[in-house]
Amino acid sequence: MIDDGLQGQWDARNHEGLVVCVVALAPALQAGLRSVLTSLEMVDRVYTASSLEEFEIYRSITDILCLSPDIEPITNFEEMVDVSSLLGVLILVSEGGERRSLIPDSVNIAWGILPLEAPIEQFEAAVRAIAAGLSIGKPSAISFLSDEEAIDLDDPLIDPLTDRELEVLQLLAQGKANKQIALDLAISEHTVKFHVSSIYTKLGAANRTEAVRLGVRRGLVLL
Repeated sequence: MIDDGLQGQWDARNHEGLVVCVVALAPALQAGLRSVLTSLEMVDRVYTASSLEEFEIYRSITDILCLSPDIEPITNFEEMVDVSSLLGVLILVSEGGERRSLIPDSVNIAWGILPLEAPIEQFEAAVRAIAAGLSIGKPSAISFLSDEEAIDLDDPLIDPLTDRELEVLQLLAQGKANKQIALDLAISEHTVKFHVSSIYTKLGAANRTEAVRLGVRRGLVLL
């Protein structure tokens, strides 16, 4: 389906929210995914296409490409569509499904692997992460990526973050110093340092920037 009112050169970067294009063969999937993505606060517009060829109409005004499970895996993706101008690609998979070789290693963009049945909170976290230049999902799903380049969402933390640690991590993501975090949470600065150290250990982070990045990839932080 091609949306009406697309005539002219509308610059997708001159808007407050993100522009997403859903590529799905089934009209029901197009409608369902469009409904989910439109409900996200950071998304401004959602277009739909039934093929990558049709997506070319929207490519220049799209921030994130969303591929549904009914679009067959493509081995010559780079020849089919130029994704270099995108912020990233969100690849949806059916339960137990896997999509390989979709993004060539010559294209340095963010990507996300998400189950089609994922709750809306995970869709929101994935879209926020991709918009921030981060990648989430199963590293094995994209053949050229190494284990160090993505967080496996099916690999939970051995020791989950406590509610207080999640609060501290969110404040770290806001760029706040330990003293300010202590004031916001009405705890001592020494306690903040203890929580920060614990967060580093649990996430496997070496510093604040890495902790925030890993937290975003796991959906623990809202940007």
